[in-house]
Amino acid sequence: MAAQKFILALDQGTTSSRAMIVDSAGSVRAIAQTPFRQIFPHPGWVEHSPTEIWSSQSGVATAALAKADLTERDIAAIGITNQRETTIVWDRGTGEPVYNGIVWQDRRTAEFCESLRRSEGEAIQAKTGLIPDAYFSGSKIRWILENVVETRTKAEAGRLAFGTVDSWLIWKMTKGARHVTDVTNASRTMLFNIHTMDWDDDLLRLLEVPRSMLPEVVASSGECATTTGLLEGIPIAGIAGDQQAALFGQMCTRPGMAKCTYGTGAFMLLNIGSEPIASKHRLLTTVAWKIGDQVEYAFEGSMLMAGAVVQWLRDDLQMIRTSAEIEALAASVNSADGVMVVPAFAGLGAPHWDQHARGTIVGLTRGSSRAHIARAALEGIALQATDVLEAMQADSGLPLAQLRVDGGAAANNLLMQIQADVLGIEVVRPKNAEATVLGAAYLAGLAVGYWPDKEAIASQWQMDRIFRPAIDAEGRRKVRAVWRRALERARDWTREEESAG
Repeated sequence: MAAQKFILALDQGTTSSRAMIVDSAGSVRAIAQTPFRQIFPHPGWVEHSPTEIWSSQSGVATAALAKADLTERDIAAIGITNQRETTIVWDRGTGEPVYNGIVWQDRRTAEFCESLRRSEGEAIQAKTGLIPDAYFSGSKIRWILENVVETRTKAEAGRLAFGTVDSWLIWKMTKGARHVTDVTNASRTMLFNIHTMDWDDDLLRLLEVPRSMLPEVVASSGECATTTGLLEGIPIAGIAGDQQAALFGQMCTRPGMAKCTYGTGAFMLLNIGSEPIASKHRLLTTVAWKIGDQVEYAFEGSMLMAGAVVQWLRDDLQMIRTSAEIEALAASVNSADGVMVVPAFAGLGAPHWDQHARGTIVGLTRGSSRAHIARAALEGIALQATDVLEAMQADSGLPLAQLRVDGGAAANNLLMQIQADVLGIEVVRPKNAEATVLGAAYLAGLAVGYWPDKEAIASQWQMDRIFRPAIDAEGRRKVRAVWRRALERARDWTREEESAG
């Protein structure tokens, strides 16, 4: 591969679309980013316009090339990483969406999924590694087919296509020639059997989804399409859901290596190797990636609120003017002075999976200040991650020596120190925090020989800072005990409200 070639990595996220030009040293040469609308038709509903997703993503792709003064002839391959579980259904003939994309955060199918969990939960988890939840794509497809006029009839006639965001982008980039997804995105639909590595007919019947709607499932690293029209003739060679891409970008390629991405939510993944392990602690077992014929798996724990907690303090409580200010405010006190924040604004994710939990502040006294609340908010983010890591170690039997971190909130030194303190292990932040987009670039580059092997990529990973625990085991035990008491106050809050009503 000529040295002057580059990788174009597309990062289609929940609130913005980004594109980056990555060189052979793993350095970002150019970046373009644009936000797009968040649509909230009803409480608990979150939607995106598929047309806006495509226009924003194609726009930043061309903008990044222009910033780097490159053309499509300079691009060796395209890698795609995307917000997972977000569900788009479109007409195969017209290419037009039949409804807005239903976002992973959307809770409209929560009641259906709760009944599914009671009746079929164990069977679904055994096949998919997932706990039935509105988070995943399958129930969202079913909702569209049940609630959008004529979609059921069209779907059964083979006229509709379903895709997560990666599928939609590739469809648009190939002008409808390719309808594909990769194994990581497929594994988040609640329709994909992670043992057979295929769509599961029993699950399709259960969720009433016609097989004809589904994309072909391909490897995460491998040429699967060639662009047509915009950026003509470039191989699309890497696809991975954002969290799996971050795991690869952090080079957690051996069993026992883990990363946590602190974005709007926080997502911890632990590489568990080439065999899926069933979780006994309500974690998800998911496909980490498929490179060539080799499939690797991961445990995942999703924390629904991380950076969003800081946004809440900034925008709603107006305790800070910018997100960056929280570090200095929280550091202005030595402790939270007994205050505990449980950031369960949208329920609790792994390992609790309590959609009826709600955000809670406990331990307030007349002496509690906004600084104490700010510090408690950071501790709440870190303590959620501690619950997940403890479950991962129990399920996998793999002792962890360190946690690699990335995402916007990983820049907060105080949060990372608190994380190391409550975990009792080293927290390591890389110099290049763009783990998600790097993962997509690396998967694409591997497929076309831009990088010869994973070892060559791993040599590019460099540490920025290491955070070591500064409290002892007894101190951690006390903090965790208070956290568990606070969790109990937050749990089942809306269920009790419904019972009272």
